[in-house]
Amino acid sequence: MKLQVKNISVARDFSKFPGGRYYTDGPFSGEQFRKEILEPALDEAETLFVDLNGTRGYGSSFLDEAFGGLVRERKVSANDIATRIRFNSDDESYIEEIQEYTSGTYA
Repeated sequence: MKLQVKNISVARDFSKFPGGRYYTDGPFSGEQFRKEILEPALDEAETLFVDLNGTRGYGSSFLDEAFGGLVRERKVSANDIATRIRFNSDDESYIEEIQEYTSGTYA
């Protein structure tokens, strides 16, 4: 039975220093976050709340691989992301960027 809601804080549950796109780019990559944090959480819960606050910032490659990668790798549809994942960020541009990468037109 799935949880209704799961909360993820990138800073608390992953790293305050998110890195590049792939594992090969060094520690705390978008690929690592997607495979080790996001995908298992989506298997566990109907809805995810992802808090983007508390890090030193995000590169576009991290955000694209972590969130856009879910769509590209066929883990979830663009619609699933829009309906199942909610974001919290003091910097609205991160959320807008993620929405671009997961819209289905970009990814």
